[in-house]
Amino acid sequence: MNKNLTREKIINAADDLFYQQGFEHTSFSQISVQVKVSRGNFYYHFKTKNDILTAVIERRLKNTSTMLAQWQSQGQSPTERIRSFINILILNREKIQKFGCPVGTLNSELVKLNHPSKENAKEIFTQFHAWLSHQFSQLKHNHDADILAMHLLARSQGIATLASVFNDKNYIKQEVDSLHAWLTPYTNSLY
Repeated sequence: MNKNLTREKIINAADDLFYQQGFEHTSFSQISVQVKVSRGNFYYHFKTKNDILTAVIERRLKNTSTMLAQWQSQGQSPTERIRSFINILILNREKIQKFGCPVGTLNSELVKLNHPSKENAKEIFTQFHAWLSHQFSQLKHNHDADILAMHLLARSQGIATLASVFNDKNYIKQEVDSLHAWLTPYTNSLY
């Protein structure tokens, strides 16, 4: 197996397991079994679980940047781009119901563990916050763009948490509709 492909498979498996079980409850052997590689081959790529965590966070940062760039280029207006962010709850509804938000759950766990990677993981939220703030600024909400962005982030995290706790897909749909309604007054004057 190609060494880069093996590395990617390890990162993919670790990312899934960290999301589904948590970082602390995922072992090297669980990742190794899922990827079907020998321990020696595994250790060639990653010496510690923290090394794998670093790679997972780097991948999530890259994927977030790519997604935000895609929304930016495909959205006709800031409103449409913000709606793309809101709709991610619907697109990932099944996973969110089972495991919560991948960004929120990882960040919460790393904060509880006081893990050195918590600042790197926080950068994913920082990306979302900066991007949303920029969208609200484009809607001429310069004075409160950061507040609106943080409010939307907080609300989406709350929705993901409660949808997982109550395992209720209808709750996600209801709250996404509510977020779209909340957004409308901020966008009506321009778009």
